[in-house]
Amino acid sequence: MADSSALTLAALGGTGLGVIGLAGAMGVGLVFLQAALAKLRHRELLSGVIANYRLLPNVLVGPAALLLAPAELAVALGLLLGGQPLAAAAAIALLVIFAAAMAINITRGRREIDCGCGRSQLRQPLSWLLVTRNLLLAALLVPRLLPGSASTYADLAIALAGGLAVFVIVQLFNAIGALAASPLAASRR
Repeated sequence: MADSSALTLAALGGTGLGVIGLAGAMGVGLVFLQAALAKLRHRELLSGVIANYRLLPNVLVGPAALLLAPAELAVALGLLLGGQPLAAAAAIALLVIFAAAMAINITRGRREIDCGCGRSQLRQPLSWLLVTRNLLLAALLVPRLLPGSASTYADLAIALAGGLAVFVIVQLFNAIGALAASPLAASRR
């Protein structure tokens, strides 16, 4: 017999996957928003970051740098305004492309380049942890591609709290990773 006092997503009236998907959309939307705003603030550096990956012909680096921040901003807004399937699919595609670009460079032995993840004051060299982070963020969005959604105020409140938690965890992950790779940390080893 099930414990009737247990508080579950279903007991609050929500569909678990719908709430998880909306929480993922909000969290990843905030990550994309932060990254886009950082890229817009440091536009002059973005071409160099993209060129460092050595994946695009030089003629495409400038246009990619020009379009990346507005694309991330559009994806962020789409995710934050309800996480529609098109925004989720675009975010998944970008996250998988970013993960693949990192993985290609790691396998080439080019770990020292900055990931370009958004926070210029916390530069991060490429790592398999960053690749995994992007793939996990993409996986959080998959439920937004499925039918069903959060529909009650309780669902929305849970999704918002979950989305904020995802964002904070990603920010902590990025800060710890960048600090661990910093010259100060290297000198303490």
